[in-house]
Amino acid sequence: MSEDISLTDAVKLTAGISLTRAVKDVAGCRDWFFDEVLDAQNGATQGAVTWRCLFLRCARLAAFAVLTFTFLNATSTSTILDAQRGSLAAAPNGVALVIGNSAYQHTPRLDNPKNDAADMSAALKKLGFQVIEGFDLDKVAFDAMVRDFGTALKATEVGLFFYAGHGMQVSGHNYLVPVDAKLTTVSALDIEMVRLELVLQTMERETKTNLLFFDACRNNPLAYTLARVMGARSLQIGRGLAAVESGAGTLISFSTQPGNVALDGTGRNSPFTGALVRQLGTSNEDLNAILIAVRNDVMRQTDRQQVPWEHSALTRRFYFDPAVQAADPTPATQLKLSEGPEAWSLTKDAATFAILDAFVARDHEGDAGWIAPSAPLR
Repeated sequence: MSEDISLTDAVKLTAGISLTRAVKDVAGCRDWFFDEVLDAQNGATQGAVTWRCLFLRCARLAAFAVLTFTFLNATSTSTILDAQRGSLAAAPNGVALVIGNSAYQHTPRLDNPKNDAADMSAALKKLGFQVIEGFDLDKVAFDAMVRDFGTALKATEVGLFFYAGHGMQVSGHNYLVPVDAKLTTVSALDIEMVRLELVLQTMERETKTNLLFFDACRNNPLAYTLARVMGARSLQIGRGLAAVESGAGTLISFSTQPGNVALDGTGRNSPFTGALVRQLGTSNEDLNAILIAVRNDVMRQTDRQQVPWEHSALTRRFYFDPAVQAADPTPATQLKLSEGPEAWSLTKDAATFAILDAFVARDHEGDAGWIAPSAPLR
């Protein structure tokens, strides 16, 4: 999904042979074509003319292969359409784990997380994600779902995790709170909770592109319960969630900035998830632009009390909707084919208008500076 289809692969798909073989066959047949026609016509002039006609047909085949590559590269969800846009990753083949915990057993119920997860799940399914969803998960179910998620990620290139519910930070580590957590002892922290870092490690171990969204910075009564148990060490418990570092290819988005708490909202959704779902349903922009729009929406809704924040180590622009590629204004003929110079080096010695025309037609508006025939054209 994030890799180009190569010119070699395109030719293999259309002709059943490698690009190098195709080019060598065309260039290597030059003498054979000429000799056969010369013998048949018994005249050098007629032979040269007919040979050129045959070679022009070969050039048309070469041009067809180039056009086929252009078509495949323009319609494939893994293409790079514009060198200035940078590398492109699109969402199909993505697997998402979406969890919403509302019905907490030992602290007041949260109204929106279950709705947030349900609406996020529906939005991702429309965008082509395979979605694993869970609602009101206890610790055992939470752990099992993360394991299933890790297994599913082995067959994909994009992993997405969305969590809405209670979360907390202790000693700089972030924890997600299952609905059966009590936190009446210090040891319960690692027994009853799910460490965010473990989810992140699971994803980064399996996939190239990882997107994590946390609407989990709500004011958490369980933090006060744990603080009483920890006594003097209660200062290790921070507000909201802590900042998170990640590896390359990962983006982590929080409903508010580190150390702050987010609002649950008075409608069906929290301000953050509501804004995110709206953007996923309407925007054709890349993920960075979507998150800017979400941030502005949430700040407007909360009178700037809540400012969504993200940490990004993505190595390419990410688009949820691969159909955005069809609207890209960049002409396909301007695509830079990395194999162009190599292919030209195999054909330049043929020194014919046919081969030159095929290559120039491929890149007539792009950079064809590597075309430099080594012999006079005939």
